[in-house]
Amino acid sequence: MREKLEALLEAAVSEIQKATSEDALQELRVKYLGKKGELTTIMKSIGALSPDDRPAMGQVVNSVRDRLEEQLQLNLGIVRESQKAARLREERIDITLPGRRRPMGSKHPVTLIIEEISEIFAGLGFQVAEGPEIELDYYNFEALNFPKDHPARDMQDTFFVDEKRLLRTHTSPVQIRTMLKHAPPVRIIAPGTVYRCDSDATHSPMFHQIEGLMVDKGITFGDLKGILTIFINQLFGSGTGVRLRPSFFPFTEPSAEVDIACVICKGKGCRVCKNSGWLEILGAGMVDPEVFRHVKYDSEAVSGFAFGMGIERIAMLKFGISDMRLLFENDIRFLSQF
Repeated sequence: MREKLEALLEAAVSEIQKATSEDALQELRVKYLGKKGELTTIMKSIGALSPDDRPAMGQVVNSVRDRLEEQLQLNLGIVRESQKAARLREERIDITLPGRRRPMGSKHPVTLIIEEISEIFAGLGFQVAEGPEIELDYYNFEALNFPKDHPARDMQDTFFVDEKRLLRTHTSPVQIRTMLKHAPPVRIIAPGTVYRCDSDATHSPMFHQIEGLMVDKGITFGDLKGILTIFINQLFGSGTGVRLRPSFFPFTEPSAEVDIACVICKGKGCRVCKNSGWLEILGAGMVDPEVFRHVKYDSEAVSGFAFGMGIERIAMLKFGISDMRLLFENDIRFLSQF
């Protein structure tokens, strides 16, 4: 049996050294070391030997197996290096060429709009303020003149965490928190993420808002219209038409919806503006005295205005986007356009 093993080793090593491909080496592995391979067959016959001869013969078999494994690995490395060298000769790679760089990303359209709006209001003396996205009911509703069980709460479909906490439905709570910390004058904008149970082509359960607040002595509705007109003309272009329509918000009185001349048809009437020539972009109004009472401001001494807008709606108008859901699908083909 020892002579048989030596002959098998010599023949196997010779075949392995002559192999020129990985497939050929794999076939030789199966031929000699597979379940039905020649060495495996010999190993099974050791059981027929006497107990005294088995250990010595087992050592010889293991030695032959290790030698074959070593030779297979050695020749596998040689074959792979040879194949690599052949590919390099055929492909003629120019190693002096610079490497491929990762493509640079770009800012999300929502981020672009937030930055542009923030820059405009910074030029008008407003500071950026932030607050938590998981908010107390008091700051989100009660302090903004939404009493418990009041019908006005139905205007905002809300995600409640528990009886006292919710995902904020607007960034107005930031205004309350700011007024509680700072005495007048106050001039802030509050960009951030908000949440409502709403989803279709023009609504998303998660979206972004920027709200603004200005409180000081002698602030009038005329100041509100003037600030918003400057803002709109800087954002959409000089000469963009602006109009205010009476509306209702629990935390402002009087209140108004603010429209701009349609950016698509320039006020002539088209499908986007439903042939009206106008597009609604934000809500605004003078801060209700009841809100001042919650933050301990003297409504006889100071006055102020507040406004709020959806960033996605502004982005859709600014960039000509037809479906809000495109802003959240993370399609690189869409986002790379900005």
